[in-house]
Amino acid sequence: MSTDAVSILRTLQAARTTEAGFGEAMTTAGFSPETLWKDWATAQGYDYRNSVPPDELDPTLIPRIPISFCKAHLLLPLSLSQEPEGKILSVLCGGPASFRSLESLRLLIHTGGDPPALKPVLIPQNALYALINTAYERFGQMETGKILDSAEEETDTFSDLLSIQETVDLLDARDDAPIIRLANSILSQAVRQKASDIHLEPFEEEVKVRYRLDGVLYNVLSIPQKLKAGIISRFKLMANLNIAEKRLPQDGRIRIRAAGRDVDIRVSTIPVRHGERVVLRILEQGTLLLPLSEIGFAPEDLAQVNRLITLTSGIILVTGPTGAGKTTTLYAVLNTINSPDKNIITIEDPVEYQLRGIGQIQVNPRISLTFASGLRSILRQDPDVILIGEIRDTETAEIAIQASLTGHLVFSTLHTNDAPSAMTRLLDMGVEPFLISTSVRAVLAQRLVRRICPSCRTPYRPTTDELSRLGILPDSLPGGTLFRGGGCPSCLETGYKGRQGIYELFVLDDEIAHLVNTREDAATIRESGRKKGMKTLIDDGRRKVLEGVTTIEEVLRVAQSEIATD
Repeated sequence: MSTDAVSILRTLQAARTTEAGFGEAMTTAGFSPETLWKDWATAQGYDYRNSVPPDELDPTLIPRIPISFCKAHLLLPLSLSQEPEGKILSVLCGGPASFRSLESLRLLIHTGGDPPALKPVLIPQNALYALINTAYERFGQMETGKILDSAEEETDTFSDLLSIQETVDLLDARDDAPIIRLANSILSQAVRQKASDIHLEPFEEEVKVRYRLDGVLYNVLSIPQKLKAGIISRFKLMANLNIAEKRLPQDGRIRIRAAGRDVDIRVSTIPVRHGERVVLRILEQGTLLLPLSEIGFAPEDLAQVNRLITLTSGIILVTGPTGAGKTTTLYAVLNTINSPDKNIITIEDPVEYQLRGIGQIQVNPRISLTFASGLRSILRQDPDVILIGEIRDTETAEIAIQASLTGHLVFSTLHTNDAPSAMTRLLDMGVEPFLISTSVRAVLAQRLVRRICPSCRTPYRPTTDELSRLGILPDSLPGGTLFRGGGCPSCLETGYKGRQGIYELFVLDDEIAHLVNTREDAATIRESGRKKGMKTLIDDGRRKVLEGVTTIEEVLRVAQSEIATD
C-alpha cells in the first residue's frame, strides 16, 4: 500500500495523543509498521537503516546508558562524532516514544562542554531490540576481570550477599555488590558463548571457572581463594540451597533471563578437599527443542525414524554415554508426534525442559518416586506414549516391556556404546530374551561431534595416513579435499562452532529376534545388522566428514571405541 506524508503524520499524531501504542495506531490505519516508520523517516528527512552491525556502535557510549532505559524508550546511542559544526550524537530510534526521550539520553551522555546536537537514525523496532541485547552483551557489562578486581578491593556485607531478587534479565542487573556482579557476569558470559555447563572447581589457592563449549571444557577464569566462599554461596543462594550445609551434596535450580532469553540452570554441589565444587548445567529451549530434520539424520535414517515413532506399541531405545544428546533426540521425537489425540507422559530425572501439552513427572527417590514406581502410576493414566528417562534396573525394564506389549509406545535410554549392545545389556539385567525380541522395535546409538565453524572453514588436502584412520578411500574425496576450521573470533579460535549428531540405527527383524532369543553376543548381532544395511557410528561420521560437516579428528575423538568393532 502506498502512503503519503499526511496519512503518516496523522497516524503518528494518533499514537502520541491516545493511549494506543504506535503499532496499534498503524495497524488501525491499515499500514505495515515497518513501511510506515520508513516512510515517515523519509517524509521528515531522517536517516533510516534496516539494520546496524554491532561493530558500528561506539563502545564508550553503551555503558553510560542503563539497558532498561534503552528498552523502555527504544533508543540506543550509535556514535558521538566531532563535525565542523560541532559534536553530533547519532541515536538509533525505534518508535515515536524515542523522540520524547532523546533529551534525557543526551543528558546521560553529556559530560561537560557544549552539549552535542542530536541526529536521530530510525530503525525497525525488532531490529533495535535485538541490537540492544547484543550491544549490552558485548559492551554494557564490565569485563569479568574488572569485576574481579573490584570484588577483591571491596568486602561484601552478608546482607548484600543474601539479596535475592525476582527473576530479571542479567543485562538489566545493576547491583553494586561485586560478588553478585561477578556471579551475573559468569552466567551471562556462559549463555552468550552457548556453554552447556559451568564448572567452579576449588583448589588450595584459587577457584577455577571452566565452561563446556560444544562438549569440551575450557578454562575461562581463576577466582582468588579469598572470594571462594562468597561466589559459591551466591550460586547456592540463587538455587535455594542451604549455604550452611557444606558436608553433603545438594541439587537445585536457577531461573534467569539473559539477553531476553529464558534460561533454566540445574545446579549441583559436592564437597571436595578444598571446599565445594559447583556445576551449573545450562538448559535453553533452543538447544533442546529441535526438529528431527535438524539434528543430523541421514535422509534414509530420518525416513526410518519417522516410520518408527508412529508405531502404536513397542520400545524404541536411544543409547550413548552422558552428554551424547539422547534427551535432545527424545524431545525432538515427542515434539514431532505430539498432537491433541495422543496422551503423552514422561518420567525423567531431571525434567530438563517443560514440553507444552505433555505430562512430565520428576523422579524423587526421597519420597520413593522412582522410575519403576512412577511408571506403574503412569500406566493407570491411559497413556498412548511413555518416555522413561533411563532404564536403570531390571524392575524398570520389565515394567517398560510389559507396557509396550499392552498397546503403548515406549521411549527410553540406556548407557551402551553401540546399538546392538543394548540387547545384551537388557539380557544382563535379567530380562527374558523372548520379552526383548517381541517388544524392542529399534535401538538408536548416537554421539555428538563438533561442526566446523562456517566463518573460518577452509579446504585442505589430507594425507593418506589421516584418511586411513577413518577408513576413507582417497578416490571418495570430493575434489581431493576435506575441510577444517582455521580458528576465528566467531568460534573462539577453536575451529568448531555448534554440534551435530552421528547415529547408528538398528532395527530388529525376525532374524535378529532369533539371535536375541538364542542369547548370541553383541558382535554376532552387530554383524547381522550390518549385513542388512545398518550404518554404524563410524559410517555416519565418515559421511559427515566427506560432506564437510566435521573433521576426522572429531569423529575419532567421540567414537574411538567403535573403530575396533567397525
